[in-house]
Amino acid sequence: MSWKSLCPALGLLLMLGCQMERRKSDAELGLGPRQARGRYLYDQNCIRCHEPYSRWGVHGPSLKNLYKKPYLPSGMPVNDERLQDVILLGKAKMPSFRKAFTDQQVEDLLAYLKTL
Repeated sequence: MSWKSLCPALGLLLMLGCQMERRKSDAELGLGPRQARGRYLYDQNCIRCHEPYSRWGVHGPSLKNLYKKPYLPSGMPVNDERLQDVILLGKAKMPSFRKAFTDQQVEDLLAYLKTL
């Protein structure tokens, strides 16, 4: 199938409302400085596997409403200590970020995760 034959179909999809939503700014999301720093870290390290605002993840679970859930998919409670362990030590297919993040960066990332 050539690109020329796909163009009408793609145009139709766009007209029917299959448009990507514009990414909101930190201010539009109401993020403070700490949460904005956490969002930056998330965008650089986490978003490729974890969708921030959808119910579905890419390769890992979605983190939408993470802090509103009582338990992680592993059955462990959702709290700062447990999430810090998962971030620093890794879990299953998730790599360790122990050497990538400082303690302050982990705190900033947790602050952002609480906004999802």
